[in-house]
Amino acid sequence: MVEAQRHIMQRIAIWLNLALLVLYPLSWFAPLIRAGLLPLFGLSEISVATGILALWEKDIFLALVVILFALVAPMAKTAGLALVQFGRIGTRFKPGLRVLGTLAMADIFLISLYITVAKGIGVGTVETAWGLYLFSGCVLTSLALSYIPQFKPEQP
Repeated sequence: MVEAQRHIMQRIAIWLNLALLVLYPLSWFAPLIRAGLLPLFGLSEISVATGILALWEKDIFLALVVILFALVAPMAKTAGLALVQFGRIGTRFKPGLRVLGTLAMADIFLISLYITVAKGIGVGTVETAWGLYLFSGCVLTSLALSYIPQFKPEQP
């Protein structure tokens, strides 16, 4: 019975990880926040993609950092985990996948920090949008998948 439960858990993990390969790119274009000076004049929707484009015009280095944390790290981790799940790469890559998952968490921290600072200043309006929950859910699901016993790195 335990073996059957383990098999079911592995199948669910594989399907969730494959779903992340689709959901991550969707979350990059989904609105994370709505921001504006006054709600009467309407709020602009900001996504990961629009944020990167705006950063690229002002600060290319910071845009590259966001690209690393928001796009490259999560997708590399998800693709790498899929390769492990399908037996295409060995277990020696698992610790690196865990590090990539941690880097992706830094992006959620930066977005949260931005929202907190913007609300604390009291100038304008900042509202969270559904894309923030989608993106956060993708990152947290990916992180949880790396802790399923089958995918844990071997302890020395």
